[in-house]
Amino acid sequence: MRSLSFGILLSLIAVSSSPAFSAMKCGDFTLKAHDDGLMYINGAKPETQKIIFFDKKDDYGNVKFQWMLFDSTMGRWLGLDHINRNGKPILNVEVIRKSMDEPRRFWSYDCVRVN
Repeated sequence: MRSLSFGILLSLIAVSSSPAFSAMKCGDFTLKAHDDGLMYINGAKPETQKIIFFDKKDDYGNVKFQWMLFDSTMGRWLGLDHINRNGKPILNVEVIRKSMDEPRRFWSYDCVRVN
């Protein structure tokens, strides 16, 4: 995603300045807000980012972030969903399959805040 709407950019700035989103560790993944308005995963910029609020707009205690990220070590795309419900964040990661005949590879991690 090359450009963000002004409203989404403001929301991302609010998220990145929030202590709860300074950095999160979810299994092997570190999520850190960046000044370009995107959440970087293990230091890599995601190709896309989408924010879905569950209850009301700007309620970051009940939100889902979705990212697409190319993992150069695997040579595959990853689909990542960071879900925060009632202050309990998890990260779901799935390797994007090249065909429906491939088995699904899917992991879920609890997330904790790190400095």
